[in-house]
Amino acid sequence: MSAPLIVVDKVSKRFGAVTVLREVSTQFNAGEVAVIVGASGSGKSTLLRTLNRLEKHDSGRIVVDGIEVDDDPRHLDALRAEVGMVFQQFNLFPHLTVLENVALAPRRVRGLTRAEAEARAAELLERVGLATHLAKHPFQLSGGQQQRVAIARALAMQPRVMLFDEPTSALDPEMVKEVLDVMKQLAAGGMTMIVVTHEMGFAREVGHRILFFDQGCIAQDAPPERFFGAQDNARIRAFLGQLGA
Repeated sequence: MSAPLIVVDKVSKRFGAVTVLREVSTQFNAGEVAVIVGASGSGKSTLLRTLNRLEKHDSGRIVVDGIEVDDDPRHLDALRAEVGMVFQQFNLFPHLTVLENVALAPRRVRGLTRAEAEARAAELLERVGLATHLAKHPFQLSGGQQQRVAIARALAMQPRVMLFDEPTSALDPEMVKEVLDVMKQLAAGGMTMIVVTHEMGFAREVGHRILFFDQGCIAQDAPPERFFGAQDNARIRAFLGQLGA
């Protein structure tokens, strides 16, 4: 067995008097799709944000592909090159075209020429079904299209792992499928993915593991067939019942 790509060891995080992560320990392997679920405020998005240092953990240790997650600028630069993230909101630059949004980071961070970065961006935008929208600005796109641009932008940095923080929660229902389809294609291609979502159909179909968060702890870590099967945890049964899963 190869070493885990990500190691989380006894990680805790507090916001003031509120503890949102309580000595969380887990590992994520290369090529794995891990889906994190749980009620709002359970700590799932906070864990995701600690993995690329958008939130600083108060105690414990996180290592991503051999990189210690801390405040060392060299570690942060290496970390941000390894980890791509897609948020609930698309966070695209409104004054840039779709092509420019995707090409910007590879030029600034990876040092690609404009031609190299735009060639990579065009290829990725074709991959997410937006080859005919390169010259448009974000306001000219639907929410689902903007989120697909955001996915292409994260992929442009050629990360080893992709983090998704409820990527469909801000979308109208008819736009959810187009984003999930792109994520399914990434998973089928072997991308390492950690996904916080309420889309139980995606979790059941694509996830290799389901991690259920409750009050800042991992209450269960199980393959989907066991998580969605004869569930013996009453808290999880109630959660799934609320979602109709």
